[in-house]
Amino acid sequence: MDLSTEPRWRKSSRSNGAGGNCVEVADSLPGRVLVRDSKDQAGPVLVFGPSAWHAFVQDVTTR
Repeated sequence: MDLSTEPRWRKSSRSNGAGGNCVEVADSLPGRVLVRDSKDQAGPVLVFGPSAWHAFVQDVTTR
């Protein structure tokens, strides 16, 4: 994966800042959406295609 373009990470709007379980998403790169644990920013990063990410978000927001 080429990360020569720096991803712009953002936390969930539901994050309360109290150190709970939260993920960060970077959807600023062409053709991929990155997801990581906000408490382990140097840890592993999951990579999704935009359509897969959109389907996931749509599914969770309708529940």
